Amino acid sequence: MPLTNVQIQPGFNKQVTQTGAEGQWTDGDFVRFRYGLPEKIGGWEQILSNTFVGAAREQFVWADLDGRKYAAIGTNKVLIIYYEGAFYDITPLDTALTGCTFDTVNTSATVTVNKAAHQLEPGDLFTFTSVTPPTGAGYVASDFETNTFQVITVPDSDSFTITMASAAGTTVNGSGSATVNPYVKVGSLGSTFGFGWGTGLWGGGQQVFGTLNGALLDDTNGTGGSGTSITLADVTGFPTSGTIKVGLEFISYTGVNTSTNNLTGITRDVAGTRSAHSDGSGVEVFTGWGEASLSQTISVDPASWSLDNFGEQLIATIKNGKSFSWNPINSNPNALTTRAVVISNAPTTSVMSLVSDRDRHLFMLGTETTIGSSGTQDKMFIRFSDQEDTTDYTPTSVNTAGFFRLDSGTKIVGAVKGKDYTFVLTDNAAYVIQFVGPPFTFSVRQVGSNCGCIGQHAMKYVNGAVYWMGESGGFFVYDGTVKALPCLVEDFVFTTKGSNLGVSYGDGESVYAGLNHLYEEITWFYPKSGSSNVDRCVTYNYQNGTWTTGSLARTTWADANLYAVPYATEFNSTGVPTFPTIQGVTNINGSSIYYAHETGINQVDTDGNKTAIAAFIQSGDFDLSQGGDGQFFMSMRRFIPDFKLLTGDCRITINLRRFPSDTASSSPLGPFTITSSTEKVDTRARSRFASLKVENTSTDQNWRYGTFRADVQPDGMR
Repeated sequence: MPLTNVQIQPGFNKQVTQTGAEGQWTDGDFVRFRYGLPEKIGGWEQILSNTFVGAAREQFVWADLDGRKYAAIGTNKVLIIYYEGAFYDITPLDTALTGCTFDTVNTSATVTVNKAAHQLEPGDLFTFTSVTPPTGAGYVASDFETNTFQVITVPDSDSFTITMASAAGTTVNGSGSATVNPYVKVGSLGSTFGFGWGTGLWGGGQQVFGTLNGALLDDTNGTGGSGTSITLADVTGFPTSGTIKVGLEFISYTGVNTSTNNLTGITRDVAGTRSAHSDGSGVEVFTGWGEASLSQTISVDPASWSLDNFGEQLIATIKNGKSFSWNPINSNPNALTTRAVVISNAPTTSVMSLVSDRDRHLFMLGTETTIGSSGTQDKMFIRFSDQEDTTDYTPTSVNTAGFFRLDSGTKIVGAVKGKDYTFVLTDNAAYVIQFVGPPFTFSVRQVGSNCGCIGQHAMKYVNGAVYWMGESGGFFVYDGTVKALPCLVEDFVFTTKGSNLGVSYGDGESVYAGLNHLYEEITWFYPKSGSSNVDRCVTYNYQNGTWTTGSLARTTWADANLYAVPYATEFNSTGVPTFPTIQGVTNINGSSIYYAHETGINQVDTDGNKTAIAAFIQSGDFDLSQGGDGQFFMSMRRFIPDFKLLTGDCRITINLRRFPSDTASSSPLGPFTITSSTEKVDTRARSRFASLKVENTSTDQNWRYGTFRADVQPDGMR
């Protein structure tokens, strides 16, 4: 019999059934398409052994005037610089707390810091200066001044605790003195609901953190699926009743048992979605002016940054916060030990900032109508600085500073720079802003409606077009006009139904669009429904129009530009960070890992240890029999492997199915291990439908698959 050639189109199609996807690929992970053929993606290497504190939310790469290359990374806790193989902490500091004193307990490493109305929360970072150590406790000033500290607990509004490297030698109260320099507050790890009549310290009060001691199942009861209590590692600081948040689920409770560390009288799923939570999962509760009340209508955005360069100067804006600048080595020889500072005269509360490169204006988007008054923030209001001056935002007859307000939507979500314009997306509409010169400075025109963006970093400009993930589903592109982007994986990405878990819309601000121009790809990294962290991705090849999906989880991505390959971050919610060095650190902040991508064919850590990238691709069902449409059973005696590239070996599985409703099963002799010397493979496969799976399972394996050719003949109708 002559060989039958099965042609399979590039890209995934998840919109149809497995049987309906004949001649198409339906699933895979860690794969891309090049020259119409599927291949395993490139590997990645951990850049530094250090992991930095918090979840990275933005990354920006630029160079100073002498050509020195920097990467700025903003997390929910810190702002750091990567430069020549090392991290540097440039996080701005908040208002200093002077006149702090210490309480110590003999033989205990827990030290209480006393300061009236300090407004610090568990997990906050800070440094000490001007320290006079507590008398007789056995500490010297350098024990405090050479470390970054973390607030461990907050017994009350006038005190908080830290953990020292060694135990105190005596008990003292109100001894010594120090200045506490808090790191500027960036924000929460994920989206949350508002508490009290406002949020934060002035409404809902302080956050208290804890962890589960034991798994919590996806049911209506407590730990282990029975009872009405939840066991924590520690209930210190928890109010006697209230509402806790575990992942995306809110759980109310009516009592606290301090002897068993139980929260009792629980009710599951009072807001959010009930789900299973693993042992050690984070727990948080808001306290403050009485018992904080839960509001399911007020959403609080998670922490994020916008990062850009004004010339060689870094501009960094905390989402719904202040804007800061940092001068690199060319302007400041001590830059790497210098923290970012607030931009003088700039608005104090903005959704984001962006530099209009050609005309050299600094935009503040979603900002204050009265500069310096955070209470006047209007999330549709835009200010821009005077040309060439990031500190002047007051319009006059002799400058180009100004402001305007967008009118379609409720908030500006994000913005990107195009070739000669700034592209702004609200939660409903799209706008183009262009420099026209005095007296109007900028023109503003709406170019789309009902096309809002899901998150601040979910958009990307490339080759004259802006691509983004929609606020309520779908993908869009602006290339002169706004249009929906055809997508054959749309249901998989956006719809939660049955076993399929689409994007978690409530965590849209965690979505990050990364450009990889080396392979003409835009990848959106996103959290699936029920997950509070990024754990999936969807990739669009803007050259050939194909889509793939996968499990690569990256919270930020910087395209290969100044650096030869892309740099990306991964968040570990239970990881203990090593940078900056934090005394008394716990895992409540999690940690992020920094990777170089498209390097080799494995996952590689800083010690050179390799882990396999488990890449695979799965086809839809195909029918090779004469007569077609599954009319006949087919007998596949053998197939001929076809690889353009094969390093090591690869595994091919022929999955068989008699009817579309059947569960597919591997052919009798499979799976088949293929090497570069394999000429043919005997199968003894008989069925009505068959599908193809190509995969690797070990390190040092790489492949690009070609055409499936098989010796097939009809084998009857029954």
